[in-house]
Amino acid sequence: MARDANQESRPVIIKKYANRRLYNTDTSTYVTLEDLAEMVRAERDFVVYDAKTGEDLTHAVLTQIIVEQESRGTNLLPIGFLRQLIRFYGDGMQKLVPSYLEFSLNTLTKQQEQYRRRFADAFGTAAFDAVQEQVRKNFEAFEKALGMFTPFAADTSGNRDEQKSEDAATTPAAQPAEDDIDTLKAELKAMQDRLEKLSRN
Repeated sequence: MARDANQESRPVIIKKYANRRLYNTDTSTYVTLEDLAEMVRAERDFVVYDAKTGEDLTHAVLTQIIVEQESRGTNLLPIGFLRQLIRFYGDGMQKLVPSYLEFSLNTLTKQQEQYRRRFADAFGTAAFDAVQEQVRKNFEAFEKALGMFTPFAADTSGNRDEQKSEDAATTPAAQPAEDDIDTLKAELKAMQDRLEKLSRN
């Protein structure tokens, strides 16, 4: 049966049963993860709920789709990326990672036609460099956007290291020991004596 405009604007509801079967309430049929992957490619939104508890399982099911796709040998996610992603779990930056990844992928999606043309015209290094450059621009744009909402935005100009040095200098742990202070005083006194001697001459 054809879907009306109102139905098209709503996500399809998928129910997941205890036997792990997925039921499309829109078509009244059981579906597979591959069927859901096709819906994603067709930009057809869906949400997955536990048939018994009503718990939202959309995130878990989408993750399952990615795992299944990766297990087929089509590795979209490089090992280095996966390692870095795992390191972010439990890290202070964890809350920022989803926003950054979504931001980057949205930008990539908007410019995918441009990338297709570049890859069609230049395979290998030139095309890879183009993607790397775009990732760099995305990161800069993300940092700039983050700076609008946080008072401690990342600074790529090197000021971050200078600030760290200033902060470290003001902390009690970074204060010189009493012996070092005495040495500095002695050196300053000697320097003053030399300056006064020079001024008299």
